[in-house]
Amino acid sequence: MFSGTYTPKLDEKGRLFLPAKFREDMRGGLVVTRGQERSLDVRTKADFDAFAEKFKNASQTDARMRAYGRMLFALASEQTPDKQGRITITPELRKYSGLEKDAVVIGVYDRIEIWEPQAWTAYSEAQEQEFSDVQEEIFPGF
Repeated sequence: MFSGTYTPKLDEKGRLFLPAKFREDMRGGLVVTRGQERSLDVRTKADFDAFAEKFKNASQTDARMRAYGRMLFALASEQTPDKQGRITITPELRKYSGLEKDAVVIGVYDRIEIWEPQAWTAYSEAQEQEFSDVQEEIFPGF
């Protein structure tokens, strides 16, 4: 399970240190791709491969499915963290997400998301009330 919030910096080559607690799960390979709300989605290679298999079996006659696949797979970057635990955020993914130097890396149960800091702050502030409302709806009394 991935959890927590971290604030690494990108170096001049677009490399980012994965938080130490995430490195073991990602050492076998990972995929970085376009996420929702202009974040980046980072999944283990095995998890991404399982998702790709589901996508392969989905109806390709649905125009929305074809468009989704194009958006997801076009920028997908397969990687193995280097010995120092760094991954490279490609120029295309940096442009998509607005990443320059600073980043926010969050664990989201089965994946990692990478956000531009101001985008993360705006998103999390906007979602605070929804978080409270959904919790009571999904997990009454928790």
